[in-house]
Amino acid sequence: MAISPTAHAQLDNRAFLYRAPLGPSYEDQLRLEVQGFLFNKDNEYFNKIDPGLTYFGAQLAPRLVYYPAGNLRLEAGVFLWKNYGTTQLRQVRPLFTLKYRQGPHTLLFGNLEGNLHHGYIEPLFDFERVMINRLEEGMQYQLQTPRTSLDAWVNWVRQQYRFSNFQEEVAGGLTLEHRLLTDSARWLVALPFQFTATHRGGQIDTIDKPLQTLFNVATGLRVRRGLSSNLVRAVHFDGYLTYFNDYSFTEELPFKSGTGIYLNLGADTRLSNLQVAYWSGKGYISPLGGRLYQSVSSSAVDVDYTERHRQLLILRVLRDYQLPGQVILTTRFEPLYDLNNGLFDFSFALYLNFNQSFLLTTLRPNR
Repeated sequence: MAISPTAHAQLDNRAFLYRAPLGPSYEDQLRLEVQGFLFNKDNEYFNKIDPGLTYFGAQLAPRLVYYPAGNLRLEAGVFLWKNYGTTQLRQVRPLFTLKYRQGPHTLLFGNLEGNLHHGYIEPLFDFERVMINRLEEGMQYQLQTPRTSLDAWVNWVRQQYRFSNFQEEVAGGLTLEHRLLTDSARWLVALPFQFTATHRGGQIDTIDKPLQTLFNVATGLRVRRGLSSNLVRAVHFDGYLTYFNDYSFTEELPFKSGTGIYLNLGADTRLSNLQVAYWSGKGYISPLGGRLYQSVSSSAVDVDYTERHRQLLILRVLRDYQLPGQVILTTRFEPLYDLNNGLFDFSFALYLNFNQSFLLTTLRPNR
């Protein structure tokens, strides 16, 4: 098992991450890897931007992995997704990945180490995609040095063919973090930069629908201080400025551009991790971002509802529990207050993550 030691962005999502391992000790091995994820998230929301709903289900991803060399990994498997309350599987999809590492550089083709692995803040990339849109397919480049982390990726969302009655869809972006200070005194000072782009279009379909290209950018400052106290283990601050731009030729959205301020102050304690977040967005839209932070509605009832200026105050209470058998239980309670409308909403979630690797055999090809 390999859980990422880092967890940037504004939340500690390490329990959800699995970096496919590479190294000389894996050479010529054939392994079975199993990823399991069970989730239950109840959004008790009563606002017009993001209506309340409940996620309840399970995902399973078994894979066969072969290492022709210590720095090269080939894998094939299947992704199964079942929502409770229905008799059918929500998704059955094949998994194929090639991962190659040379020094600090890593390339992936096929299924990406995507979603929460990218490390985005929630206004740019919705946490709930891990439950409803987990897989990404395309190409990814990662750079990891003692001071710099970079993740650049392209997700080919929907392939278009000649005479298709739908548009092709592609998404991509990058996350970059450069650590200005990291020392034995447990200080971390880092400059993050994050970018996403989404595009819908194509030239071989049969529908008369305009192209759409949207950009989202965020940058700011991350500061973390580790403490020697038994009660409070660390305090941290994350501040971001965000920007949205509709680069399309036509204006289909109610806002052509927008901005946001996202501030997070937190403490990691022996009992749980606590965080207070403030969001102020003006005309902000993000097709991959969390629905709560948008200035446009995702409601099926209030379809055309908008809020040019949206302000939220969010409290987060988070805790990971290490259970036997490489299982991690995560609990999250997140009440929020809508400052503009005077509304109090909350969500509560339970997650179980399982990541395990089993050695089947060691192959000795002729060389």
